[in-house]
Amino acid sequence: MAEGVTGSTVPRRQLGRYLRDLRMQSRLTVRSAASKLEWSEAKIWRIETGQTSLRSLDVETMCKIYGAPADLTQALMGLAKETKGRGWWHAYGDVIPEGFDLYIGLEEAASHLAWYQSELVPGLLQTADYAHTLISADNPGLTEGEIERRVHVRIARQALLARVTDPAVLRVVLSESVLRRPIGGENLMARQLAHLVEVGELPNVTIRVVPFSHGLHPGVMSGSFVTLRFPANSNGKEIEPPTVYVDGFTGALYLDKEGEIERYDVAFSAIWDAALDERESKNLISQIAGSYEHD
Repeated sequence: MAEGVTGSTVPRRQLGRYLRDLRMQSRLTVRSAASKLEWSEAKIWRIETGQTSLRSLDVETMCKIYGAPADLTQALMGLAKETKGRGWWHAYGDVIPEGFDLYIGLEEAASHLAWYQSELVPGLLQTADYAHTLISADNPGLTEGEIERRVHVRIARQALLARVTDPAVLRVVLSESVLRRPIGGENLMARQLAHLVEVGELPNVTIRVVPFSHGLHPGVMSGSFVTLRFPANSNGKEIEPPTVYVDGFTGALYLDKEGEIERYDVAFSAIWDAALDERESKNLISQIAGSYEHD
């Protein structure tokens, strides 16, 4: 069960997996379960993928239909109460893109993140000005106030790198193209690259760069992704299985099957090996930052 996590994301996903396993053990399809519960198939899918919280009474009803034993039913009803927990980001629900609160909750709970970015500086390493430029370009219909609130959420996420207790360990590999693209103009980009150098000094943060000169590497085919790993509970078991997050133009993917994780782990290791070491990467970032600076 959930232990020492922030917000409701992890309990929701845990509950969803338990309920999915119970449904499958009872040999019910999503359609047949939805029919028995008098819910939509979409609702069952949202529950099983941790997209929504649940009332204890709803969990009790599902467990009864799935034939769950009484002790497990009681445990899952207790877990349902944890899905009502609210993380700091819920106060910004009006400006957080649909579904992204799930990712923020996972990121907040993660102990280790392995991130490859081919085009843009990762959100955890962005300056407010860089973030403002991206959010404005991606959301032309937002008011300035709404843009500022989204920027605030992005910057607030970065606190997990500097928290006093168990700061997240972040390993990042950037394609050289991330450094060469002057988002928001050259002066803004110079400040952003200087920020990368500064954050890279944290003992829990490592930033590497894959130079153009390396040529083909797995990141060229995989595109950008981040693998999140989670701390262990008192029983020594991770509170969540490793999860790969891939942010697409029309939606996000959350991958947690063993084979999927292994494939991305292999890809990240190869990208990591293809990159310059930490010192060489810092020198390249500083060199490119200097090329942007103007009096």
